[in-house]
Amino acid sequence: MTPIKTITLEASDAAAAEAFYNAMFDGGSPVGVRASAEPTSGFRGYGLSLVVSQPSTVDTFFNAAVEAGATVLKPAVKSFWGYGGVVQAPDGAIWKIATSSKKDTGPATREIDDVVLLLGVADVAETKRFYTEQGLEVAKSFGRKYVEFAAPEKHIKLALYGRRAAAKDLGVAQDGDGSHRIAIGGEAGTFTDPDGFEWAAA
Repeated sequence: MTPIKTITLEASDAAAAEAFYNAMFDGGSPVGVRASAEPTSGFRGYGLSLVVSQPSTVDTFFNAAVEAGATVLKPAVKSFWGYGGVVQAPDGAIWKIATSSKKDTGPATREIDDVVLLLGVADVAETKRFYTEQGLEVAKSFGRKYVEFAAPEKHIKLALYGRRAAAKDLGVAQDGDGSHRIAIGGEAGTFTDPDGFEWAAA
């Protein structure tokens, strides 16, 4: 089963959000946008990760996002795990752009290897169980810390992290209220998960 078919981000100003993503992704955004007036504040409980091949490719997306109006939450730097940084789009969505490589092996590209939707959840084990009951297949699991579900190549992956750990990884405080401002479309059907993330059949 393909867990995620579509991701739609909800923004107070949908036209401005669409313009931002067109600029960040050169018109090839992996997410859609729609208008929403639902109240939201603080951490929305999720982050979107772009996984790319090398540091220079991280920089192309990171710099494009900043030039289009994103706020830097974590600058792009080398780390034990590779190279990457985190930005927050003007609509409030948080994007982590990273690679496991610490050196460039060729010219920078605009190619994305993977898109991962990381949900920061109250109880990783409980939410993992919920999603397996919806038919999703676990690809990686590290106890109550992290879970990643299987997805075909070039499809959006779903991963679970504890809410506090997710917020720390993304460079924000864990507190937040109101709407998640995200809608997930997939083959599993229509439901709301234990943390209030809404799915619709796609």
